Amino acid sequence: METSGVTRRAFQRYAKAHNLKWEVWSCDLLPADDDETEHHLVKDAIEVIDSRQWDLILAHPPCTAIAVSGNAWYGRGMPKNDERIEAIRWTTELWELIKRRSKHAVMENPVGVLPFRPDQYVQPYQFGHPESKKTGLWLHNLPLLEDTNNVKDVFDKLPKNQQQRLHYLSPSKDRWKLRSQTYEGIGEAIANQYGDYINPHHGTRMIIPFSSAFLPLWNASSRDTPD
Repeated sequence: METSGVTRRAFQRYAKAHNLKWEVWSCDLLPADDDETEHHLVKDAIEVIDSRQWDLILAHPPCTAIAVSGNAWYGRGMPKNDERIEAIRWTTELWELIKRRSKHAVMENPVGVLPFRPDQYVQPYQFGHPESKKTGLWLHNLPLLEDTNNVKDVFDKLPKNQQQRLHYLSPSKDRWKLRSQTYEGIGEAIANQYGDYINPHHGTRMIIPFSSAFLPLWNASSRDTPD
């Protein structure tokens, strides 16, 4: 989800600290959790992506049908396998669109069944959060993300319900959103490292982190693109 605004705020802080005139938006079909309206687009991400050339896109496509955790429902021979096949096709086309429309890009998803492998996997404990949530990063014209505050030693000493906090969340109407939220440490790492990478040659950038809730063409309504 990018209703959290975690990476949006991280890039805004980076730009302010380096006196850069960067335009940074988040994008989702839902309003921002931090009540941001000026820099949060409540629009169809596909249309937003295809509306212009971007400097950096951070993508969080839907993982429900393509994550291995859903094999019991979406695996071969299972009732929802057709949805998995469609999700694989759609996500593959999305990544190709992103690469055409942006000079640099990151797409993140948990361990899944996409036919093209991520460039790396990261864990929250590499960025200051003693928790486990193995996440793949697909990178376009960007280097691998490096650890910033590896607390694996702390993580190893915790009980399983703390190591896998998200897995053990109690049922609630917001459980899906809490499980999808970007960790602050990972958001900061992305903003600082990739900010440094794209910074040297340009003072003005257009950056958009967008959400998984935005992406399914089979669910998303058609909306106007930004001016």
